[in-house]
Amino acid sequence: MSLYKRMLLVVDLTEDSLEIARRAAALAGCCGAELSLLHVVEYVPVEPMGETLLPAVQIEEELVVRARQRLADLAAELGPGEVMQTVATGNIKAEIVRTAQEQQADLIVLGARERHGLSIMVNFTEDTVLHAASCDVLAIRLK
Repeated sequence: MSLYKRMLLVVDLTEDSLEIARRAAALAGCCGAELSLLHVVEYVPVEPMGETLLPAVQIEEELVVRARQRLADLAAELGPGEVMQTVATGNIKAEIVRTAQEQQADLIVLGARERHGLSIMVNFTEDTVLHAASCDVLAIRLK
């Protein structure tokens, strides 16, 4: 029996994403689990009734298109095999939890950065996901 069957890897598409993805893929391989990738594009703030609505919508669409390409490139770096890739838009924390529930993930994997000073008091994504998710959460420490 496998400990995990469906793993959701959340990436921010920074330079650390490949290292996190490699670790998650290795863990998925050891567990015989399916691995899916998620990146969330936060909404672009828009003034209601402002003339900036159209450019903001275009910017958001462009961000989603770029994110899909970068996520596909990341999946290709992991090697052969089918990896589900999702680009969501909205609140990052809420979309991670929603996607994990939707995909029936039993493990969420994400990166965690070391915090110092006042940043310890700020509610980071990994903290919120840890408390809101209905499955296990693995935070991979980034330097």
